[in-house]
Amino acid sequence: MEIQLWGQERLDFLRRFLPYERGIPSHDTLGDVLAALDPDQFKHCFTTWVESLRDDAAKIIAIDGKTSRRSHARSKGREPLHLVSGWASRQRLVLAQEAVADKSNEIVAIPLLLQRLELTGALVTIDAIGTQIEIARTITRRGGDYLLALKASWPMSRCSSPTPETRPTATFTPQSMPITDHGRLEERQHRVCQRIDWLRSDRRYPDERRFPALTTIAMVQATTERNGKISEERRYYLSSAWLDAKAFAGAVRAHWGIDVVIHDDPARLRTGNAPQNMAIVKHIAMNLIRHPKDKHSLKNRRTLAVLNNEYLESLIRNQPAST
Repeated sequence: MEIQLWGQERLDFLRRFLPYERGIPSHDTLGDVLAALDPDQFKHCFTTWVESLRDDAAKIIAIDGKTSRRSHARSKGREPLHLVSGWASRQRLVLAQEAVADKSNEIVAIPLLLQRLELTGALVTIDAIGTQIEIARTITRRGGDYLLALKASWPMSRCSSPTPETRPTATFTPQSMPITDHGRLEERQHRVCQRIDWLRSDRRYPDERRFPALTTIAMVQATTERNGKISEERRYYLSSAWLDAKAFAGAVRAHWGIDVVIHDDPARLRTGNAPQNMAIVKHIAMNLIRHPKDKHSLKNRRTLAVLNNEYLESLIRNQPAST
């Protein structure tokens, strides 16, 4: 209903792009179109368009999943839509997405998503659910490097209690630390180790997984003080890229940029392909608003897009804005 209402109020503006001879489609028509669109074709169009926005600079591609909470239909036995998306951290663009039945199926969706992406020269970051040998092989075979988070249960105790073989090669603590947030004081240290010969020695653990082209083991150690209490957390990573501590810190920080997305749409789209297609529409909108290289913050771009038709048109047409 909000889309229809917006279109009715901005019909003169929309006619800069199309004639709309019969006015704005009704709420039901818009829903029917979204439900009927072939999501694979729509994804292909989206991916092709995104490629036109990217440059050839070295890149970090973050892979992560997100559940669209309001896309469920309990009366029809339909669970909320879960999407796995690829995010170009430097260019701040959503590159592609793959729908899955639930979070547990991300392992199946991630290889499909990787096939849609150009990985040559990219560092692909994935959280612990994607730390699988076949996923790592897919990335390296297609010309990329991986940075994969480890689950807490992985036997990495040798790194948490350093020996001559596993002592960190380098440590980096960003100058912007410590972080303060709602009474929380946090300091992070990033450590990398390229001495991994012990992984190929006889000192192994049962059912050891052998990751292709592994060169670096890394760790983030976060020390947090909240209400006078201090806690410590360590998160481990495996990488095929030869990362120094500063580059590793930047890659970890860049990965979480994928979480900074447009607020989940309150519209309850549940019919046919509508939830999946609407997610693509939201990714298109996010890419349009993030792509300009102007002086405005993301928040101010959104505000200007609401208040200024010329600025909004420049975003839609992907042209420099005069504002």
